[in-house]
Amino acid sequence: MLTVKNLTYSYGKHKRPVLENFSLSLEKGTVCGLLGRNGAGKSTLLYLITGLLKPKCGTIDYNGFTPWNRDVNFLNDVFLVPEEFVLPNVKLSEFLNTSSPFYPKFSISDFNKILNTFELSTEVHLGQLSMGQKKRVFISFALACNTSLLILDEPTNGLDIPGKRLFRKAILNSMNDDRTVVISTHQVYDVDKILDHVIITDTDGVLLDSGMSAISSRLSFSFTTNKDRAEKSLISLDAPGGYNIIEYAEPDAETDVNLESLFEFTRQRPSLVADIFRHKEF
Repeated sequence: MLTVKNLTYSYGKHKRPVLENFSLSLEKGTVCGLLGRNGAGKSTLLYLITGLLKPKCGTIDYNGFTPWNRDVNFLNDVFLVPEEFVLPNVKLSEFLNTSSPFYPKFSISDFNKILNTFELSTEVHLGQLSMGQKKRVFISFALACNTSLLILDEPTNGLDIPGKRLFRKAILNSMNDDRTVVISTHQVYDVDKILDHVIITDTDGVLLDSGMSAISSRLSFSFTTNKDRAEKSLISLDAPGGYNIIEYAEPDAETDVNLESLFEFTRQRPSLVADIFRHKEF
């Protein structure tokens, strides 16, 4: 569905590249978490994938399209919800009338259902909404466009606790085999239960690219108060009252993936992580 090969990008001719020789691929029908430290180029990568930036080197292929060419058939099948955005000061109905025609697969029925999931009415004026409410409306619109690729940059920022729960519900209810959702976030606990796949990146490439089931079948995530056990684990992170640890998984004993621990493990021991996940299957 999406292939990125040897991508390099910098924000100035003499500045250090934000991304360098960067490659990855995404398959359709998954909810993928894109994780990386600050400055690792996650937002830049999203803008490159959606054609808002042009790479200095390398290629991006999305279903046969080169994003930077801005082909209309590409633009109406991809949607980006950036971390920061501005909605016009108009009634929601007016916004729908002017914006939805750009997306051939937009469904007003889907929009109403998703907006209802977010516990909002269609009879609202965008200028009178809080930032959190605007984000709920914009995410509802993005999902109702039914694009094959939906990219969300820090989507839970600005949402309250109920809003984050409703966000997860809206994503799961809107998924199908033909849609791929990419969620770039630092708020891992907001999305960990809805991800099928995880990509952890750094400026020079992908450190981990794996399905959640493969991760939980190879690594065991747990909490312990036993210091000796923590010291013998693959990684140990201080937690209230003890340690969050990662160990090798026992056969047929899968555990829930702790994304925070996984991220630190990948960042601190990239060579070992690469070796563990070198093969897609055992």
